[in-house]
Amino acid sequence: MDIGTKIRRLREKNSLSVKELAQLVPCTPSFISQIEKGKSSPSIATLKNIANALKVNMVDFFSLPVDDNQVVLPVDQRVHLQLPRWDAHLESLTHGSGNKKMQVFYTTIRPGGGSKGLFSHKGEEFGLVLKGRLELVLKDKVYMVEENETVYFSSEILHGWTNRGDADAVVIWVITPPSF
Repeated sequence: MDIGTKIRRLREKNSLSVKELAQLVPCTPSFISQIEKGKSSPSIATLKNIANALKVNMVDFFSLPVDDNQVVLPVDQRVHLQLPRWDAHLESLTHGSGNKKMQVFYTTIRPGGGSKGLFSHKGEEFGLVLKGRLELVLKDKVYMVEENETVYFSSEILHGWTNRGDADAVVIWVITPPSF
């Protein structure tokens, strides 16, 4: 099932009209209609706003329905998210977000890639830099996180990250509660 169809079904499940969803996002009703019909692709920011309005997480648009008791996630069932603006690729290491208390991602960030600004949200984050190095900004403090080092912080602090190296940075990223 494509993203547009999932959005339409979730909108209907929430008893929202196209116009009502557009007001919550905010965008035009015609843009929501084009997304639902597969004629337009939303930006990551718009997709995040749609997910928030529909009370789901973004990864739910890309994952298949699963049994919450399923323990093993085969490699071929991982959800892949390519984020061109961030110059990053994410692989979800957990099934959907459903009733989960955390999301885990295998994240590859190209040189110069990053969050392109600071943001905050409810929860906490943990990261393990497997390869390369990552610049982490927490409000007004800058941390250089080297290979095999970890970070742990409140997501409610304005934060952002950038790969300042000349090779890909690979990070295992854990977000709780699921918000992506």
